Amino acid sequence: MFNVEQCDGLPDRLTAPLPACPEPERIAAAEAFIEATGARIEAGGGRAFYAPARDMIGMPARAAFRDAHGWYATLLHELTHWTGHPARCHRQFGRRFADQAYAREELVAELGAAFLCADLGVALTPREDHAAYLASWLDVLRADKRAIFQAASFAARAVDYLHALQAAASGQAVA
Repeated sequence: MFNVEQCDGLPDRLTAPLPACPEPERIAAAEAFIEATGARIEAGGGRAFYAPARDMIGMPARAAFRDAHGWYATLLHELTHWTGHPARCHRQFGRRFADQAYAREELVAELGAAFLCADLGVALTPREDHAAYLASWLDVLRADKRAIFQAASFAARAVDYLHALQAAASGQAVA
């Protein structure tokens, strides 16, 4: 194996720079919704995450996603995690991947993202990492028949919290 720069006489198709990925279009309703939350969102890196210790969401660049809907759906998932902070909805689930408490929080975040995507007109398409999550969710759901209802309730509270931030940001009275 050699780096292209180390080779002479290669055809243009091998030496031409790769075209830049265009930034996906923006979805105005989702943009406004996310902005109104006041969440700290930092762009860059190769994965999406919520860091509770820093109370921030990390997101890859928009161009790293197939389309705008994928970027927004992922951010809405992380935004649902963000609501679990003690200053917000104060969910205390696991922090370690693959334990049951973590699986419960992931289920809450995925349901919350689905609710928000429906509210904001964002298409929610399956991602590659869903298979790993599904296996852990199934373990939780088999162990506790009420887990899906509890997760949906926590997700609804998270979504309600985020919607209340919209009203507060626009100066409307919060019910």
